[in-house]
Amino acid sequence: MAQGTLVLLGSGETAPGMTKVHRDLLHQLDEVRAINLDTAYGFQENVPQMTAKLVDYFTTSLRTPLLPVHFTSYERSNELERVIVKQQVREANYVFAGPGSPSYALAQWKPLNLVDDLRQVLADRGIVCFSSAAVVTLGAFTAPIYEIYKVGSPLFWLEGLNFMSTIGLNCVTIPHFDNNEGGNYDTRYCYLGERRLQLLEERLPADVATLGIDEHTALIFDLDSDSVSVRGRANGYWRHQGTVTVLANGTTIPLEQLRGSTPPPASLSPAAPTSTSSGALELGALVLEGGPTATEALARLVQLALTGSDSHVEAAPLVEGVLAARRGAKKEGHYAIADKLREVLTSAGIEVQDTSTGTTWSLRD
Repeated sequence: MAQGTLVLLGSGETAPGMTKVHRDLLHQLDEVRAINLDTAYGFQENVPQMTAKLVDYFTTSLRTPLLPVHFTSYERSNELERVIVKQQVREANYVFAGPGSPSYALAQWKPLNLVDDLRQVLADRGIVCFSSAAVVTLGAFTAPIYEIYKVGSPLFWLEGLNFMSTIGLNCVTIPHFDNNEGGNYDTRYCYLGERRLQLLEERLPADVATLGIDEHTALIFDLDSDSVSVRGRANGYWRHQGTVTVLANGTTIPLEQLRGSTPPPASLSPAAPTSTSSGALELGALVLEGGPTATEALARLVQLALTGSDSHVEAAPLVEGVLAARRGAKKEGHYAIADKLREVLTSAGIEVQDTSTGTTWSLRD
């Protein structure tokens, strides 16, 4: 069974009240490898500014480097870019994702099979810390908050990532549970309000519960002790078939207490194994051989060449990374590998020109 820690924040991921929560979690790790997934807010125009704010918070308030992992569109990415993102998640031990749109994040993460990578982080005793919109994606079903609250869509559920089944919980996950921004109208339950939440709950299968988290509150699922602790400003809630169990602030509850109220969720298939090869020449040989591990090996080659750069998955650094690996292969006399790397770029629409002064490249029209 996975032995890491899953943390769900109701909101306020960079607020002073959550700083101690982050610090205590980070202190559990011998060597911190923290990343931020920007997908949930990837549709916004201010993605760089949002990411910069989070990086500054981790650097200043937590004294921890935060590596930005840029993945804002599944459709606009290629296979190599997707594999690189999945590798970056699996190799981290503190994975953070936060505000934005639940339905947008779900549309990118589900075809990426991100849940397998998050499970691997827990299996490696790491920490997965999701807040706000990102929390909503983790249940068996996902409430499309923007579509209902902002657009007026009829009530419906999306199929969620079902990551909560990893810890044996069959539920949907709702942050901002005690939100009161509406003033004279009900914006509790992540802006759905009591009436709409009840109608949505009636549409759930009978064996699916609702896990709610108040704002500025953390639910910390410790898989070693198989328990959940509640920290921060307020409470958590477990709602099922008209019964509400309050997960009170400052308490620790055995997870079996929650599992006992619903049938066990469908188990997820084991995470796919990943290549452990790390040498550039060995990885180049795997690329040359082709087959199911070739793309993953190429992605690792690119990461090796990009060490020390920012982690945004863009065309230029990817191409430069492959070309750097190609130069290394040629220098060592492995010309077949170098030729294969050039073929990979050509097949991706990159024109490579070798000249007496070096190598240049351009995007094919």
